[in-house]
Amino acid sequence: MIEKFNGIFLLIVFILHFIGHGVYGFRCVFGTKSFLDQYAMHDSGAIMTRFFGSIFLASFIMAMYIMFVRSGGVNGTWGFFNLIFLQNLSAFVVGVYTIKINKLGHTEKTSIEGIIAPGILTLLSAILCYGLADKIYI
Repeated sequence: MIEKFNGIFLLIVFILHFIGHGVYGFRCVFGTKSFLDQYAMHDSGAIMTRFFGSIFLASFIMAMYIMFVRSGGVNGTWGFFNLIFLQNLSAFVVGVYTIKINKLGHTEKTSIEGIIAPGILTLLSAILCYGLADKIYI
């Protein structure tokens, strides 16, 4: 498995990145109430929170497929990795806009997690796209 990811470093980056996706996806879809409460959101936000979480769960499931099932591993999966990078980058930019500029919906529980988490995920996905370029872009 290590050779599929050009070494242990990128395998660890892959695992950490998609654990993040899995955790957020699971919390949004299956732990919706506690997620909403943590951020002081009204229960009427459950539908959109679960919608958001479903996208994270889908990417987590695809990553598990690539890691454990797909015979070619990451070979030729540029579309997946680029989509993940763009989703993370978009979430980061929107987070910066929402938290630092627009401030719509801010409460006493508003934190900069909406910038930090997508920023870390963007960095990790960029590392994956660059480090696995010889495999994913074939």
